Amino acid sequence: MKLRLLALLSIFITSAQAQLTSSGSFVKENYQKFEYKIPMRDGTKLHTAVYVPKDASATKPYPFLMQRTCYSVAPYGADAYPTSVGPSGTLMRDKFIFVYQDVRGRWMSEGTWTNMTPTVTDQQPAPVASKGKKKVTAPVSSTLVDESSDTYDTIEWLLKNVANNGRVGQWGISYPGFYTAASLPNAHPALKAASPQAPVSDFFFDDFHHNGAFIQAYLFTFPVFGVQHPKPTTEAWYNNEFIKTGTSDGFQFQYDLGPLKNVDKYYKDNFYWQETVNHPNYDEFWQKRSIIPHLKNTRPAVMTVGGWFDAEDLYGPLNIYKTIEKNSPGAYNTLVMGPFGHGRWSRETGHTLHSNVYFGDSIATFYQRNIEAKFFTHFLKGAGDGKTGLPEAYLFNTGKNEWKTFDKWPASNAQPMQFYLANDGKLAQQAGSKFSEFVSDPMKPVPYTEDITTLQGFTPFNYMSEDQRFASRRPDVLTFQTDVLMEDMTLGGEIMAKLKVSTSGTDADWVVKLIDVYPPDEPNHAYMPNKNITLGNYQQMVRSEAMRGRFRNSFEKPEPFKAGEVTDVNFRLQDVLHTFKKGHRIMIQVQSTWFPLIDRNPQKYVDNIYKADAADFQKATHRVYDNSVIEVQVLK
Repeated sequence: MKLRLLALLSIFITSAQAQLTSSGSFVKENYQKFEYKIPMRDGTKLHTAVYVPKDASATKPYPFLMQRTCYSVAPYGADAYPTSVGPSGTLMRDKFIFVYQDVRGRWMSEGTWTNMTPTVTDQQPAPVASKGKKKVTAPVSSTLVDESSDTYDTIEWLLKNVANNGRVGQWGISYPGFYTAASLPNAHPALKAASPQAPVSDFFFDDFHHNGAFIQAYLFTFPVFGVQHPKPTTEAWYNNEFIKTGTSDGFQFQYDLGPLKNVDKYYKDNFYWQETVNHPNYDEFWQKRSIIPHLKNTRPAVMTVGGWFDAEDLYGPLNIYKTIEKNSPGAYNTLVMGPFGHGRWSRETGHTLHSNVYFGDSIATFYQRNIEAKFFTHFLKGAGDGKTGLPEAYLFNTGKNEWKTFDKWPASNAQPMQFYLANDGKLAQQAGSKFSEFVSDPMKPVPYTEDITTLQGFTPFNYMSEDQRFASRRPDVLTFQTDVLMEDMTLGGEIMAKLKVSTSGTDADWVVKLIDVYPPDEPNHAYMPNKNITLGNYQQMVRSEAMRGRFRNSFEKPEPFKAGEVTDVNFRLQDVLHTFKKGHRIMIQVQSTWFPLIDRNPQKYVDNIYKADAADFQKATHRVYDNSVIEVQVLK
């Protein structure tokens, strides 16, 4: 189990850091590696690996392209080279000075590790002072440190100690995507281009929670994030912290754990687990860790990248892009969303699939060469005037399997449309006066996937486009669908669920899924990974979201339901660009358990679900009324 989890952790570590190479590698032949301990303003030294093109000179200077990470900048040692460097082979061969840095408290860097370091330096004056016509940099503070200040200090040191052309770019996927976004507040003037990719933005809404519901599928990741390293090290210090399940059936293991309070026997000394347990609501602890409120007055060019089927960080890229667009209207700010799972645009798979759905060939290569390389080359080597030739938004239509460009997102021509959840199982155009009803039993929860082999992984993956027939045939899952579509319908933009519900209990979770129902005669494609699945009548999940009902009015101040009282539960699903083809149907599913993706709600209100007893969990009858509506945007 330990080895499997460590292997899965590699999804967060780029191929540039994965393994050593032979002496004939491109990296070793074309780059010289240096290792530095770069001092921060408080004296903490951060381990930094720098790969400089061998043909760099005073007459041929290169820009920096940097990644800061909590997942290790291995291989360590000035003579140890990775198989590749940079975001892609294209950029590696075009040559930049590639910089990799272990953040505070991780691997070979000094300091104390903090999850989602609170941003403090944007509260200070911008770190640029004018002196005549010449701009000079100045430190913000000698006492306040965060990821922005660490990035700033690193850039300042690199500019003075490594020959360069004066320009810096930064990129990173997942947690390194957060570090990229966190460099934007009070950014160093030399930071010209930043690409947060699958960025974590707020742990209460992506990764570890969805609208306050705990992502129990992340349970195996806590050793990586909740154990301090005793000193700088090249070896993983948290290995023996992994849960030993004794079974390959992840669903059964999670179910047999019982209430979350029982996790303490594994994570009693895990500081991040204890922080999670002791902060069940969106209090100051979580709020100050969100990067979203600090994204204002953005100066570097930004290209935010995400995957439509990213099970970990879909909230992050969409909300980072929209926030910068709102708060920095003059900034160069673009969005790229492809048909990928978490970070999968960083390596080519040939045939691009997610779960059983095939989207085309060499899509990652297209992105790397025609989007990512254009962005960084323009701002770090080219004119840098923003005339990149790239659109405001470069988005993949996951129903038509084609890239589309937009000058605004959501698109200005998007038309609102409503689907009402009628009690006859139809998606109606008008509200009714009846209701649909089901019994939710936390002791018999609806699984989020049929693939039990994925339930002990580092994080979930395939379920984001998985066949939902196993769920729609359960009595505790409501289904509503259109008639067979007589023409294509493209949903493009935001999705809002406005549910009118009641429950016989005093708490409940609500899960809404948008599904593309294929026609009965849909043929299998040539690359089906699961030979036991047929695409005829396939129910492809296109988008989904959970809402912990206690937070329906406030994430800070939860409140119980009043048994039997009709109550509004409104929440946003993440954006979509998907064409439901002629002959298909649009389906909405509603359920109240989604296990073990999210933890089970007792359905009896308790102050802290992490501390609930087994006796608190109870059956409840839930009603969804016909005037519940799913609001979408349609592109004509």
